Formats: sequence, C-alpha cells, structure tokens
Amino acid sequence: MLWLCLYLPDLALEIFTRGVPATDPLVVVYGNGRNRRVALCNAAARRRGIQPDMGLNAAHALAGSLQVCERDGESERAALDRLAAWAGQFTSVVSQMPPQVLLLEVAGSCRLFGGLEQLREAVSQGVSELGYCVSLAVAPTPLAALWLAHAGCEICVTRQTTLAAVLAPLSFACLGLTAKQGETLHGMGVHTIGECLRLPRDGLARRMGPELIHVLDRALGRIPDPRPAFVAPSGFASSLPLPGAVSAVEGLLFPLRRLLIELEGFLRARDAGARSLTLSLHHTAVGATRVGLELATPSRDAAYLAMLLRERLERVALSAPVEEVSLRAADPCPLALHSLDFFVPAHAAEEALIERLRARLGRDAVRGLCQVAEHRPERAWTYAEPGGDATTRGGSGRRLSQRSACASRGAGDRNRPLWLLHEPMLLEMRDEHPYLDGVLVLGREWERIESGWWDGQDVARDYFIARSEQGMRLWVYRELAGEYRWFLHGVFG
Repeated sequence: MLWLCLYLPDLALEIFTRGVPATDPLVVVYGNGRNRRVALCNAAARRRGIQPDMGLNAAHALAGSLQVCERDGESERAALDRLAAWAGQFTSVVSQMPPQVLLLEVAGSCRLFGGLEQLREAVSQGVSELGYCVSLAVAPTPLAALWLAHAGCEICVTRQTTLAAVLAPLSFACLGLTAKQGETLHGMGVHTIGECLRLPRDGLARRMGPELIHVLDRALGRIPDPRPAFVAPSGFASSLPLPGAVSAVEGLLFPLRRLLIELEGFLRARDAGARSLTLSLHHTAVGATRVGLELATPSRDAAYLAMLLRERLERVALSAPVEEVSLRAADPCPLALHSLDFFVPAHAAEEALIERLRARLGRDAVRGLCQVAEHRPERAWTYAEPGGDATTRGGSGRRLSQRSACASRGAGDRNRPLWLLHEPMLLEMRDEHPYLDGVLVLGREWERIESGWWDGQDVARDYFIARSEQGMRLWVYRELAGEYRWFLHGVFG
C-alpha cells in the first residue's frame, strides 16, 4: 500500500478566507471571556506582530481594524468532508483524521496519472486551486505519511524498509504523547523518533506503556493499521462565507470558481455530470437570491460552468450585499459514453450555444419548435427542447385540395409560411375582395382544411396565397361557414 497524506495546517482559518482573500488583519480565536486567545492569523495580522496563542486583547492593541472569527469546529469538519469527496477523483480509498488530515491510498492510482510524482503534483495543484494550504507526503503506512506531512517533510517514501531511517530525525512530538510522557522522554535524553527506536522495547513499554510501542509498529508497518473509508454524499452542496460583504456581481466570480472546481472533483469521482445547478447568494437583512442553471447535457467542466453562470449573474440585480455563496447540484447524472472526435462535434457546439443563450436570456427565451401531426396550422407545432422531439398531439382530420394538381405536388405542405400570426387578423373587404393596404391578389390554388370536430375547436377554411400591392406574399383564408369572413394568418419570408 502507498498512502498520500494531506495535512491542512490552516484549515480553521481558510474556511473564512478562501471565498475572498482577506487583506485586513484577521484572526481565529478560541476560549471564552478574558481567556480568548488567537488560534490562527492571516499574513496581514502577522505583519502587525500578532502570533498564535496570543491573547485577543493584545492582538487588538496591535491591530485596531482586526477581524475576529470564532473557531468553528462544525464548519471545519464540513470542509474536510467536502475535500474528501473532491479527493475521490484520485482514488477510491479516502480516509479522514479530523480536524486537519486526509489520507489517500494511491498505490493503484499512480499508473492512471502517469506516475507517483505526477499524481502528487495533481493533488497539490488541485488543493491550492481550492484555496487551501497543504503539506503532502507519501509513505507505505498512513502514520508515517502523516508524521512526515506534519513535520513539513514533503517527500515520497515508497519502500517500507527505509521508513525507520526516514522517520528517525523527526521529533517525538508527532507521537501524540501526554505531557507526562513527553517529560519522561526528555528526562531520558530522548528527543527524536530514532532515539525512541534505539531504546529496548520492553523497557520502553514498561516506562511509557504499550500503546507507544503499538504506535511505532503501525508507523513502521510491523502491524496492520486499517483506516475507515470515507463515504461521499449522493449530491453536492458547498458554501463559502466571504470575509467582507460583496456588493458587485464581479466580486462573486472568484469564490464561484472555487466552488465549481470543488464540484468538478466531486463529479469526476463518480464519473458523473450535473444537469442543473442552484447558486444561492446569502444576504444578512433579506432572503437569499437564487440563481438556477439548466443544462442541455450533463457537464462537470468547471471553466464551462463558470462561463454559463457568469452569463446568468450579469442579469441578476443584487438586493443587498452578499456575505456567503453556496452551490448545489442535487442529482448528478452519469455521463454518456461516446467516442471522442478529433474536432469538436457539431452537436457539442450547438448545445454550448443553446446553453449560453439560455444563461444570458433565460430558459423560456430559447426553445425549439417541433411539428405535430395536426392539420390546423395554429396547432401543427409545439415548443420542445432544442434538438429534441415533442409528444405528438394526435387526431384525425380532413385536409382537402380543390385541385388535383395541388394535391399531387403537396402544395399544402410546401406553401405554408414559417411565420404565423398569434391570432388570425380579420381583413377588410372592398368590392368583395380582401383588402390590406390595397386589394389582395389571390393565387389560383387553394388548400381546404376541415378538422377539429372532436375537441370543439373545429375549423372549416379555404387558404390562399395572396400578394399585396407592396409585393408581400401573405397566407389568407376564407371561412366556409357563418359570415364567410377573410383573415390574414401568416406571412411568407
């Protein structure tokens, strides 16, 4: 086995700052009342002289504009869970050691990524893009990888026989001993793991207890060290608090990109894509602003999704400054298997165009048209998904042509205009001829439609192609019952 350890020393701070990097001094504190102390601080606070374990009052004296965040163990655990789900794209075995450690068993993954160094670099780059500072180490046992990463020794050890020599220079502080045990080892002149290993096992066990021997044996691979596997949730949900209120949409693109990178890793681990996303912009005084995105085909490409959401956000008016951003993809869909074309397939370009237009204009503004097996012109089409089919409205009808030549050439099918009026327009009559800015000249052929008796929307009409005095080709009809009125129903291009 081969374990890659991710040690996140600043996780308690980064849950507050990875949304938007804080430029002002910021500290994370623990404790109550006058005993509140600094757990972690950002670079701006360190430049003012603030250090971990400093009292909060002293920190305020050094930085008057200090931002203070209470340490949030629940949010740290949630961030570690989301990072574990993201890491599933590199291996099927991910284990957690809260509050700051992830362990990945990567022996079977190295070949897929071109080797151990390439895999380690991919993990390191991905974690950095998510906004976390990480120390990485690789070793044949999880404890050895953890100790190396915790000590800042970012090395790859692949042979178990070399573990004792590699771990020897490390301080015994990584063993997790009690204060009394540490004092005992100091009194014995022992300061490193190597010095612990040189002591007689029986004597060390009597002085320090058998647990220390078990820990050393697990680290060196002498006894098994099983680790519980992390089980990722079925859907994706993540959020980023912002260190300061953001009033402009442009300021949300940076945290949005980090959420989408997290989503991409989550989906890669499942070989899935998202068909719909919900972006929530949380305000303090008013309810959240929700931005939905529907995709024609499932996708997990963070850059592509960021482009679509940016188009959507350009149409959003913020009702109040945003203090937190969250992203949800409830039902990931398996990605369809298909061969990859050397060039971008035409259908992929069409789908991308449709999704971009929908992101900018709204879903209802971009729809496809589908023919329906229906003789009545106003019911012979329906809206459908672009490129898709619609459910056909069936029914029997009667479409007759008064001239056999017209029927044989399919004039009724070919000579219908693309543009129909929403409602037929009643035409004026002059000298028993239909009139529209002049007398209309009717063509010699016509199409008779009698249909719809079964649903109460029956029609009986004779359709003609007419030409106006301005040269426009129009589609008009005359009623075959009642007042025999004339109507304009369509216009030819």
